[in-house]
Amino acid sequence: MSGAQVRLDVTDGVATVVLDNPPLHVWNAAMTRGLTEALDVVERDASVGVVILTGAGDRAFCAGSDIVEFAPMRAPGEAVAKKLRPQQELFARLAAFPRPVIAALNGHTLGGGLEIAVCCDLIVAEEQIGIGSPEITLGVFPGSGGTFRVARRIGTGRAKEMQLLGEPITAATALAWGLVNRLAPRGGAVEVARELADTLLRRPPRALALCASVIDAAHDLTEEELIERSLAASDEAFTSAESAEGVRAFLAKRAPDFRALSMRAAGPGRPADSASAPESTDSVGAVKKETPA
Repeated sequence: MSGAQVRLDVTDGVATVVLDNPPLHVWNAAMTRGLTEALDVVERDASVGVVILTGAGDRAFCAGSDIVEFAPMRAPGEAVAKKLRPQQELFARLAAFPRPVIAALNGHTLGGGLEIAVCCDLIVAEEQIGIGSPEITLGVFPGSGGTFRVARRIGTGRAKEMQLLGEPITAATALAWGLVNRLAPRGGAVEVARELADTLLRRPPRALALCASVIDAAHDLTEEELIERSLAASDEAFTSAESAEGVRAFLAKRAPDFRALSMRAAGPGRPADSASAPESTDSVGAVKKETPA
């Protein structure tokens, strides 16, 4: 149980996950457990169409790992067993999460914070923040996927510049390099992320997942394998209820209602239709029920 270090709120189809380990939300074992619990709750809730991941307050999204945890992990294999492997497994799950995930970087994003952010489908960064991988200055390097995930986003040369030098870059540079998708004014990351979420909620959820799965495989498969994966995903999309709704809406000159379609498909007894579905959560494992509107 993570206590209040990871908080979850579900409102209007958007799950907002808040990292809350003040003052800088440094990453520790409790937060690994907390984010795992939050993803468990969200994955069971069919009402959730998009996830926003952000930090509490305005100082940091996540400023990296809790260095205090490093001291007991000096023996060979201990850091991998106690820290890095559990983080790798969690971050890989976040990277492959079946709903779109948006990182709202509302403060400095360093080390493990960047490794979490690059697991997300889209990244919004406030214009005043710094983004970096300073691990090399501690004699280590990004060990939870940051090496290859950052390289996939911005290329080998720029990834090496960030991670071999260990110096942060500005949000504007991150945008120019393609590391982030949008800039927001100070205090506006979650608002911009919510605008993106509202757009994604109007898109067909299964087609979104299929499209993302092919994009995510772009660096891992041969072109021939990617063609076959794309064709298989396209076959599923073209024969889906979502496609039928999209075509009907286009011919009728109306907006498609993919969300209603997906909620009907969830069926009775699923979390989206259940009276026990979580509406709002202060901390994972402590669900507060909201009065229905």
